[in-house]
Amino acid sequence: MNEELQKVVEAGKITPAIAASLEHLQPGAYCIHKSWGFGQVAEWNLLTGQILIDFGSKKKHPMQLEYAAQTLTAIPADHVRAQSASNPDAVLARASEDPAGLVRDVLRDHGGRATPDQIAAVFVPHAMDAAAFKKFFDGAKRKLKGDGHVHLPGKKGEPIELHDAPVNQGAKLIENFRGARHPKDQVLALDSIVKALDDFAKEIEEMQSLAAQVEDAAKKGQRLHSVQAVEMLLARDEICERHDALQPGADAPTVADVLRGEQSRLAELFASLPASKHRRVLSHFKAAYDERWQERALALALKGTPRLAQEIARLFEQEGEKAAFAAAIDKWLRERTISPEVLLWLCKERGAGYPEFFNIGLFGAVIAALEDDVLLSEITRGTKLHDLVMDDKTLIADLLAGADPVVVRDAVRKLKLTTVFDDLNKRSLLARIIKLHPGVQTMITGEQEESRSASLVVSWASLDRRREEYEDLINRQIPQNTRDISIARDYGDLRENFEFKSAKEQQRVLLRRRSEMERELELARGTNFEDVDTSRVSIGSSVVLSDPATGAVEEYHILGAWDGAPERNIVSYQAGIGQALIGRAAGESVQVPTEHGDRTLRIERIDAFKNLELLRSAEQAPA
Repeated sequence: MNEELQKVVEAGKITPAIAASLEHLQPGAYCIHKSWGFGQVAEWNLLTGQILIDFGSKKKHPMQLEYAAQTLTAIPADHVRAQSASNPDAVLARASEDPAGLVRDVLRDHGGRATPDQIAAVFVPHAMDAAAFKKFFDGAKRKLKGDGHVHLPGKKGEPIELHDAPVNQGAKLIENFRGARHPKDQVLALDSIVKALDDFAKEIEEMQSLAAQVEDAAKKGQRLHSVQAVEMLLARDEICERHDALQPGADAPTVADVLRGEQSRLAELFASLPASKHRRVLSHFKAAYDERWQERALALALKGTPRLAQEIARLFEQEGEKAAFAAAIDKWLRERTISPEVLLWLCKERGAGYPEFFNIGLFGAVIAALEDDVLLSEITRGTKLHDLVMDDKTLIADLLAGADPVVVRDAVRKLKLTTVFDDLNKRSLLARIIKLHPGVQTMITGEQEESRSASLVVSWASLDRRREEYEDLINRQIPQNTRDISIARDYGDLRENFEFKSAKEQQRVLLRRRSEMERELELARGTNFEDVDTSRVSIGSSVVLSDPATGAVEEYHILGAWDGAPERNIVSYQAGIGQALIGRAAGESVQVPTEHGDRTLRIERIDAFKNLELLRSAEQAPA
């Protein structure tokens, strides 16, 4: 035993068992804590009964001797994780030369089984970053796939296992299916089997038994787990396609059977199915619904995703019914029943095989759909369509190409009146239209000239302050909100995601504020209030007022639009008091609005504002 530890034991401060554990945690040793992760022993301080551990960002973290012995697990120096910290270059070299062997060593270090996250923790961040690890791990798994001693699970997050004796991968996959108790786990196991069907080429009897078990599981789950039942039967069909001897019997359940039982819930069923399986399920519509398959498919297209709409269009084309789908699109556009998802598909795919609908009429349908969503206070629907209109720089030009000028002017009028886009985005869209159709510029510039005439008079300092606020909004608040939306989107179902809805609502507030500030800054005209005419009250005047009833005297300073500071008697010319005084001469009586009603005051004197210190103190106050 270490001499220092022996002294502590003899002093009765720790037990021999504790000392035996600490023997492996001497300075320089590596260790793991279940909460703080990987660390290295920095030093001992046995006089105070502590050892100090470097845990990532927690450098020289103190731990009591007994607690350290009970909660830390020592890592031998030859383990990969220790090598990753002490000699990362050597680990990187081996990762390049023998990735599969390196992963096998990590599995041995973990007792023969480790999850992908546990394996990642061995290398990141000491030897490689997350991107480099993914590249290394993907390559290692490809090499390990044929290793009979290593089992790669089909379910994400499950541990990889290292076995002493070779493992039959096919048998292991089938065992996983038979051992699964929940339909979702059964589907995951079946997906792994389908991916490895080439490994079962000669195991006909085993596949027959598996197909029968899949059918039985699908029957049992058809009522309560219809989505999983569909996925199981799709897997059964793929298994049976591999050999004539595996064909299902005449009374075997089919995907069409499940679809018939779920005809009132088709939208929910497809929303829960992986998108990669939509096409195969749609291929069973005709068998499920006979002559009504088109009706069912068209109703589903209006409720599904853009990708599902594309797959349904493909189904109609394969069945020789492309004209029927085109007629449906025409009807939806005329009746304004087309969904944002179908519009998104048509816009992204530039008509997607139906170019007759990709024109200025489609642009009008997009605006109408977005306005409907605003009226319905929908949070999630229409958002992607809105973003596509703004982000796709050529979409407007493509939709309006070749359009009649009269029709274009009508489209511009609709765009100017809509509340779907904020002012800045609206101007951006209008600029794209002007570039293609210069003749509509007069419709837009006329309104802009009118706006310029309504300028705002502000002090230079308040203008600088407002510009700083705008820069903070653009460079900090809006980007942070964008990050918040991205994070909240990962929390799950957007229909029940409060964080996402809150972040999107905050986005609307910020974008509206950005539009307002841009308009204000465009209209702002800075001044130092010099050469003020004192014959009448104007912007930059200091006005002395008297109350005939009480004899009280007050002085107000009528300054710029953003200079209001009532506690200092600095009043914006746009405020009620400013509007009441502007244009009045000395000796006149005026009705001045107050919190308790109008007061009649007399203008005694009008001076040019000179108190710059007072103005500076007002400008330093919060706006």
